[in-house]
Amino acid sequence: MSDLLRTPLYDEHRALGGKMVPFAGYEMPIQYPAGIIAEHRAVRGAAGLFDLSHMGEFFFRGPQAGSALDQLVSSDISGLSVGQARYGLLCNERGTIVDDVIVYRLYPDEYMVVVNASNIAKDRSHVQERLATDVEFEDRSLETALIAIQGPRASVILSSVTDLEVREASIEALPTFGVTSARVAGTRATVARTGYTGEDGFEVFVDAERAIGPWTRLLAAGASLGLSPIGLGARDTLRLEARLSLYGNEIDETTNPIEAGLGWTCRLDKDFVGRDAIRAFKEAKPLRRIAGLVVDGGVARHGHQVTSGGEHVGEVTSGTFGPTVQANIALAYVSAPLAVIGTQLGVRIRDRDVPAKVVRTPFYKRST
Repeated sequence: MSDLLRTPLYDEHRALGGKMVPFAGYEMPIQYPAGIIAEHRAVRGAAGLFDLSHMGEFFFRGPQAGSALDQLVSSDISGLSVGQARYGLLCNERGTIVDDVIVYRLYPDEYMVVVNASNIAKDRSHVQERLATDVEFEDRSLETALIAIQGPRASVILSSVTDLEVREASIEALPTFGVTSARVAGTRATVARTGYTGEDGFEVFVDAERAIGPWTRLLAAGASLGLSPIGLGARDTLRLEARLSLYGNEIDETTNPIEAGLGWTCRLDKDFVGRDAIRAFKEAKPLRRIAGLVVDGGVARHGHQVTSGGEHVGEVTSGTFGPTVQANIALAYVSAPLAVIGTQLGVRIRDRDVPAKVVRTPFYKRST
């Protein structure tokens, strides 16, 4: 793994016993000694701390930054107020998905866009080729660290080491998909109430060279409240229970938002890259759709065939055992008529068609 990058928290992961694996060009912890299921349950029951510093951060500045992003991203970016964030898609002219992103409006004329680690170079080229010349663009992916704290006790733990820059405000009062400036463990940070687990939680952006302080202070502050460091393994089981798409599995440049179940992110009444093609996909109705499956008798994995009456009708994009829902769950693209809840299908595991049923997603939804 000598050619891989390391996040600013690499030594912290090793000290905690993290098992390091290659991921998106980085050495990242897949799990810690407690194991994936224990980490998953810590997030659902208390809180978990994630190093997401491999993710990409693009900054857009200038009076025209908002309107320029509105033409690049599928969702309503022009409607964002300062202190709000929104999920959306970067699409190409064919209407397929270049990446899924979150756009944060930090100041009146400044936005941050978080992109997937494996897509940083591709997204940078995609954006720069289409960006208006009067908008300042900066890729600060390597200079920015991202620490996420997720779970029902996340707000209590984070607030104990955080001072917001807005008087008479609190972390607990920050709305979902809200974003603000703060000092976390004395370090200047951008804090957003966003995440990828299906739980309440926050993402903390700091300069990479200052990441160790907030990480260690948060671990110490949460030690008595059940906070655990979380690796890539539990991150995947958590997001799959919550039915959150993973780029490279559920979505990529061969999939369009309609078949992927992400049509809700597309404001077809505005002009953005790929809009006309996506509108055509919607009007034509997709030949395939993504469906949630509960598999009886085996764990489905990415690439497994989905069958009906012994015939190949689709493929699994993601599959795992869901520790919270106590079931083998999967997402799969299947022929559109078969994506109806209650449809009985099969997943071919080791040359045997294991029974599977189409179910409503998300598989897990936290109580509010």
